[in-house]
Amino acid sequence: MLHLFLGTDREKARAEMNKALRRAQGKRDVVRITDANSLEDLRAALAGGGMFGQRCAIVLDGTFENEEMRSVVLDNIIHLKESDEPFFILEEKLDADTRKKLEKYAETSKRFDTRKEKERSGIFALAYALKGGDKKRLWVEYQRALSRDEAPEAIHGVLFWGAKDMFLKSRGAAQARAARLVAELAELPHEARRSGFELEYALEHYILGLPH
Repeated sequence: MLHLFLGTDREKARAEMNKALRRAQGKRDVVRITDANSLEDLRAALAGGGMFGQRCAIVLDGTFENEEMRSVVLDNIIHLKESDEPFFILEEKLDADTRKKLEKYAETSKRFDTRKEKERSGIFALAYALKGGDKKRLWVEYQRALSRDEAPEAIHGVLFWGAKDMFLKSRGAAQARAARLVAELAELPHEARRSGFELEYALEHYILGLPH
């Protein structure tokens, strides 16, 4: 079963998705995949069942920003529609053909658009603190996100989005800094797994280690 949440009001789209996720979750584990994950992670999530056959709810957060991931998801769209496990796709912008294809197979589809100033509130304040190099604000916003029970995977996804957005919109030294952040954040979940760290603590360590 596929549920689609779209729009430039990322905060509202994410909040509405989280509500739907809580309703559908029950005793299921939640698997979150972003474009910082590997293709193997994505394929494993689409296969469903979890490592030990447990029931799962799968969130695909921003995966369509990666062309290879986009192709994998679209190739499996009928499976997502027919699966007993709920799949949630969260995307800011999609081309018209992709959006129509997803809407065709989605059980539910919601779209939320907003003005730019609203994007700086809530969980997305993390991205703007990262872009601005404001380590103190980033730490405060991270603690606020945890207090709102935001999933560490969602927090990481927002930070990764912020670093990529900064890279695309900057030049010179700022772009070099953004490239470093993108590389570090892409590697962070994999390094956390290799080291046996929970992602929440890996993010905490990463934020505290950022230069002022």
